[in-house]
Amino acid sequence: MTGPVGVGFIGAGMISDQYLSNLTKFPDVEVVILGDIVVERAKSQAEKYGVAEFGTGEDVLKHPRVQVVVNLTLPQTHAEISSQALAAGKHVWSEKPIGLDRESTAALLKQADDAGLRLGIAPDTVLGPGVQTAKRAIDRGLIGTPLFATTQMQYQGPDLFHPNPSFLFAKGAGPLLDMGPYYFTALVNLFGSVKKVAALGLKGRETRTVKVGPDVGAEFPVEVPSTIQVLTAFEAGQQSQSLLSNDSSLFRQGIFEVYGTEGTLIVPDPNMFEGTITLIKPIPGMDGDGKPQEQETIELELEGVVTGRGLGLLDMVRAIAEGRDHRANGKVGYHVLDVMLSAEESAAQGGAFLDIESSVDAIPTMPLDFDPFAQTL
Repeated sequence: MTGPVGVGFIGAGMISDQYLSNLTKFPDVEVVILGDIVVERAKSQAEKYGVAEFGTGEDVLKHPRVQVVVNLTLPQTHAEISSQALAAGKHVWSEKPIGLDRESTAALLKQADDAGLRLGIAPDTVLGPGVQTAKRAIDRGLIGTPLFATTQMQYQGPDLFHPNPSFLFAKGAGPLLDMGPYYFTALVNLFGSVKKVAALGLKGRETRTVKVGPDVGAEFPVEVPSTIQVLTAFEAGQQSQSLLSNDSSLFRQGIFEVYGTEGTLIVPDPNMFEGTITLIKPIPGMDGDGKPQEQETIELELEGVVTGRGLGLLDMVRAIAEGRDHRANGKVGYHVLDVMLSAEESAAQGGAFLDIESSVDAIPTMPLDFDPFAQTL
């Protein structure tokens, strides 16, 4: 692969801004066309970001200069659109989740392998300096042996701000499949493959109403648990507990704490590329009055260049040129989906522990000299 690598988008909705603001600045890639089911939306984004061409998804698939398709469609069509792009001979970068069931997504992995094409899956936030600095700290033994983790994401839900929130409460979404990929992908990056999972879930309400936009007051059903609590056991021996809720009046998002034998690491929000990383050391003992001595707290310096969405795609195209695996790959996306679907199935069964059949190889850290703004291809 020699650059700049041609990129085409299928889907020009809200999240496309985050991708386009970065991919139009990386020298190793060139966004050549935007496609959307609403062509006017693709046109508007193309004009905003200086992209020369726009059209439909079919126009993107047929474009001779497109080598990588960015799939930003709804979760219900992720696997279908990714499969179409692979069939057209294009590498794929897809928003999370990779798909909504094991069968179609396993077939997608096989299709990519058979065609010799790459499949990249969001989130790539875990490749940013926030999680990556934490990963290096854990690998260096800064907290000793990692034992367990706690993650939390709780608030009133996306109907608070989204003008069309019904799909976020439909099958294939909910807080588990919508926000869970950030937390579970980060956990897999830090601890490796998940061995088993158990969960409990509930619906705060059977129906919700649209709160903003032209359809204010419209009622829609809640099809999946709007709150779910997940226990996870990893192959390497660590454990984690995760709360994901769209039913909480108390906003508590981005909580990610890793506890080890020699300290605790407060990791940045895995939905972000940066943030504050804090190391908390054990108290050394008690003072002469029988009170705990002062606990040492150290803020770690972020390592690496801060960018945003599109970093995983850039790692993928450079990996193709270098003949290595890319980090946010289809196998990781499938494993995280397998974990989340198993959690959903466990919750439906009342909390039974379920074995996870899929696994992933250890995911290497991003090199410190990885510069998104350098021209390498």
